Amino acid sequence: MTFERSIEASAEDRIDKVSDKLFELMLLFNGIIIIFNTLITSHAIYGFVKEGDAFSLITRCQLNIVYWKIPSIAIMLYIGLLLILSIECHNHIELISKIWIEGMIVCGIVIITGITYNIIVLLIFADVMRNRIDWKKKLIYIVGLTIFDLLLSSSLPATYLNITPVSVIWTYYRKDISSALSGAMNMMFLINVFIFILYMVFLTLEQMSEKERIAMLYKELSKANAQLEDANKRLEEYTEESVRAAETRERNRFAQEIHDTLGHALTGIVTGVEACIMLMDIAPEATKEQLKAIEEVARQGITDVRQSVKALRPDALERLALEDAILKIVDETQRSTGVKIDFECSTSLMNFSQDEEEAIYRIVQESVTNAIRHGKATEIKIKITRENELLKINIKDNGIGCGKIHKGFGLHHMEERLNLLNGRLEYEGSDGFTINASIPIRWGNSDEDGNIAEVKDND
Repeated sequence: MTFERSIEASAEDRIDKVSDKLFELMLLFNGIIIIFNTLITSHAIYGFVKEGDAFSLITRCQLNIVYWKIPSIAIMLYIGLLLILSIECHNHIELISKIWIEGMIVCGIVIITGITYNIIVLLIFADVMRNRIDWKKKLIYIVGLTIFDLLLSSSLPATYLNITPVSVIWTYYRKDISSALSGAMNMMFLINVFIFILYMVFLTLEQMSEKERIAMLYKELSKANAQLEDANKRLEEYTEESVRAAETRERNRFAQEIHDTLGHALTGIVTGVEACIMLMDIAPEATKEQLKAIEEVARQGITDVRQSVKALRPDALERLALEDAILKIVDETQRSTGVKIDFECSTSLMNFSQDEEEAIYRIVQESVTNAIRHGKATEIKIKITRENELLKINIKDNGIGCGKIHKGFGLHHMEERLNLLNGRLEYEGSDGFTINASIPIRWGNSDEDGNIAEVKDND
C-alpha cells in the first residue's frame, strides 16, 4: 500500500513540474514573439526613414514614438508583466487588482507593438487558472478576460488608441519577405496556443490529483481522529480508575492511621479506666497514679491524631503561604496544559485558619481541574475579593459549559468543605462554567485596607 502511494505521489509531482515548465515556456515564447515583432517593426520604420520614404509611411499610419524606442519600451513592459505574474494572490481583491494591472500592461504592449492577434492575453488566462479559487468565480474571470480579448482584437483599439497594425509597417519589405515574416508570426502564435492547451491539460490533471490527495488526507485524518478519540476515552477511563484506586489507598491509609493511633489510645484509656474502677475503693493513691497514666495516653493520642490529620493537608500549604500556593497551581497548570489563567486577588490571604486555607486552596484547585478536564477550557479567570465580612471566590472559564449540571464528587466535596465553614457555593454553566464561593470571615478583625488581622489557631 505504501509503495503504491509513493508511485502515485511521484506521478503527481511529475505532473506538477510539467505544468510549471509549460507556464515558464509560455512566458519565454511570448517574450520571443514581442522581441521578434518589435525588432522587425523598428527595422521597417528605420528603412522608411533612411530611404527618404517616411512621408508615405506617415500618410498610412500615425506614429507617436521614435522607432528605436519601440523594442526597449515593449521589453520593459513585458518584464513588468512577468513581475506581476509572479505575485501570488491570497484573496479576490488582490486577484482583481492584479488582473487590472496585467490588462493595462497588455494594452500598452499591444499599442507599442501593433500586434493585432492578442495571444499575450492567454498569459493572463493561465495566471487566473493556476490560482486556487472555486470554479464559479473562475468562470467570472474567464468571461471578463474573453470580453477583454475580443475588444483588443476588434477595430476599436485601432480607431480610438491609434494602433498601427504591423501589416501596414511591414509593407517596407518585399511582398515575399513580408509574407514570410507574417507566416513566422502566425506559426509562433499557433505554437503559443498549443503550449497553452497543453498547460491547461496538465493543470487540470494536477488539480484533479490534488483533490484526490485532499480527499485521501481527509479520510486518513478522520481515521486518526477516531483513533485519537478512542485512545482519549481509554485514557480517561484509566485516569478515573487511577483516581479511584488512589482514593481507596488513601482511605485505607487513613483508616490504618486511625486504627493505629486512636485504637491504641482508646484501648489504653478503656483498660486504665477499668483498672481505676477496681482500685478506687481499695487503693485511692494507686487510682490517682493510674489516672495520670490514662491522661498521658489521652494526650499522646491527641498528638498522634493531629499528626495524622496534618499529613492529609496539601504539601503546598505546608511549605508556602496560601496566595503563593494558589500561584503555584496557576503556574504549574499553565506550563503543563497551555491554558491561560488570569489570577486576581485584591485582599490579603494571610492569617486564615488551616481549615479555611485548605477550603480556599481546594476550591481553586478543583475548579481549575474541572474547567480543563470536563469543560475543555482554554482560558480561566480566578478572582478573590473581600466584601464586608465575606471572602468571595469567583472562577469562570470559556469552556463548553453545561446545560444540565449533574453534581459530581468535585462539587459535592466543595459544598461539604464550605458547609463546615458556614459558606455558600453557587454555580452555573450557560456561558462556560462559573463558580461563586463565599466564606464568612469568622475570626479576627479587618484593618482599614480590608486585610485580616492575625488569628491564632488553637487547633
